[in-house]
Amino acid sequence: MPKIELIEEVIVHGGTQQRFRHQSDTLKCPMVFTLYLPEKANEGTDLVWFLSGLTCNDQNFATKGAYQQKANELNLAIAIPDTSPRGEDIADDENYDLGQGAGFYLNATAEPWSEHFQMYDYITEELSAVVKDLMPNFTGVESIMGHSMGGYGALQIGLKNPERFKSISAYAPISNPTQVPWGQKAFTNYLGDDQSTWVEWDIISLLGKSQADTPILVTQGDSDNFYPEQLKETAFVEAVENSNHSLDYRMETGYDHSYYTIQTFIGDHLEFHKQA
Repeated sequence: MPKIELIEEVIVHGGTQQRFRHQSDTLKCPMVFTLYLPEKANEGTDLVWFLSGLTCNDQNFATKGAYQQKANELNLAIAIPDTSPRGEDIADDENYDLGQGAGFYLNATAEPWSEHFQMYDYITEELSAVVKDLMPNFTGVESIMGHSMGGYGALQIGLKNPERFKSISAYAPISNPTQVPWGQKAFTNYLGDDQSTWVEWDIISLLGKSQADTPILVTQGDSDNFYPEQLKETAFVEAVENSNHSLDYRMETGYDHSYYTIQTFIGDHLEFHKQA
């Protein structure tokens, strides 16, 4: 396979949306991702990462997120990774919330996941280098956002790299992963039963140690069928209040867990990142 292969290119709201395939050395498999470049990318462009949720790949946000018009208006490039390594020889699970499509944006240390499920390193190092090489004039300014599992990923990666990401936003994030079923299942399988190893990837623990002041925006629908069981915000909000970070937590009446909610508020999120 070529190091990187363009598999689709379309013009959307003046900008160019491209989908690529490349061989990942980190994940030891081929991977796909989408990159949107605004029409004025040659003049210098900031970069926003969007991390998708369980069962998704890069195409969910690329085709349903309705982000392109606002991204072009604000001159923002948008990078959309896949959610996990994929392939016949890669560990998987019959349930939707573990394995392929459910990488949780961390580095697995337990078998059989550790060989391929190194999503944190993939996104923060390997894919970052690939994406920036494709940008004609990257300003060096980045922010990160995500939905559900990807909202967890955005918070976790953003908090672990405050010198890099200027702002963090999330839709319906798993903000207290060690205390909810999705997070407990993922951490037990990917990291093992020793919960002391979970701390490195836990949002509440990261906030407790953080000295940064990165602004955070969260949108949560009160008609989300996973709220509050998987997405309860109480511990997260308290941890932010005890940190230097600012938080704009918005509970939106009548909105659910779907991409309709993402579409509705995407302009607010991209404006937030542009201001940061």
